Amino acid sequence: MKKVVIARPGGYEKLKIQDFPELTSENDTVVVSVKAIGVNYADCLVRFGVYESAKKYVGWPITPGFEFSGIVKSVGPQTSRFKVGDEVVGITLFNAYATEVKVKESQLFHLPQGFSLIEAAGFPTVFFTAYHALFQLVKIYPNSHLLIHSAAGGVGSALVQLAKAFNFTVTGVVGSSHKVNEVKGLGADYVIDKSTQDLWSEAEKNAPEGFDAIFDANGYTTLKDGYNHLRPVGKLISYGAHSLLPRGGGSGRVNYLKAVIGLIKSPRFNPLQLITDNKSVVGFNLSFLFARQDLAIEAMADLMRLALEKKIKPLKTTIYKLEDVGPAHQALESGKTVGKIILVVT
Repeated sequence: MKKVVIARPGGYEKLKIQDFPELTSENDTVVVSVKAIGVNYADCLVRFGVYESAKKYVGWPITPGFEFSGIVKSVGPQTSRFKVGDEVVGITLFNAYATEVKVKESQLFHLPQGFSLIEAAGFPTVFFTAYHALFQLVKIYPNSHLLIHSAAGGVGSALVQLAKAFNFTVTGVVGSSHKVNEVKGLGADYVIDKSTQDLWSEAEKNAPEGFDAIFDANGYTTLKDGYNHLRPVGKLISYGAHSLLPRGGGSGRVNYLKAVIGLIKSPRFNPLQLITDNKSVVGFNLSFLFARQDLAIEAMADLMRLALEKKIKPLKTTIYKLEDVGPAHQALESGKTVGKIILVVT
């Protein structure tokens, strides 16, 4: 088998493909012959050396990747849900950038209805992130108006679809004009193009009384204004800090001066002020949720139902070969992509 290995943090040149012995299933584990792998910005953070759970649970060297799809190659004697030859999609705490993956049976699922193997590889992480943010992390009431940043990206696209499946009003925010129609096609009620429109003046037109929830992976550039545009009992949900890190497809290395300046500019939320304002600020990191298998199982069961009912659909995909993992990371960091980037094993 082959795996992408990062020996030390750095640029795209740190992504090396190496040979390893084939995997063997035992006990309650399943070995999957991987056909496709979802690429997430968290994978880039792993390469930068700034992803906390990677440092805590693995260290160096490390193989990135949280999601994959493929064909069951072997099953352990304590498994019962899958047989050799089944098409599956899975989640894993790293190690997905490989031609074989071994995981516990509980981390595997049958393909969502209407999804191909390639499309399914980009399903678990973004839809679980979106589902957790919408339905497990906080209570968002019917008829709420949501603002979703990066609405054409992986998690953003999933958030828009899930929000509309449950009849929320959605304002999507994008950074390029070519993404507007993509987000409208996902069902967003309003789309704000930051490249041609003033974000917050347009947001005020859409929600004069403020938003019930704002979903933000940008970080310091939008968090404070987002908080100020919440209505009473509104929630600001933060699940990333992309503005601190490389964008634009440069060297793929962290600009530490930029990151430090961003950290200094990051807003601080005083608990007493939160009480006075009657607002909430909530954050989460999906990789630290792997210990909560109950949440993943609950989310995936509901997501499978929504896929079967055609209330959610596959995201738009851009495909790279596993050997082209460096260009795939560069494309994701550029901020120009729509939907999901997928690595395929050929």
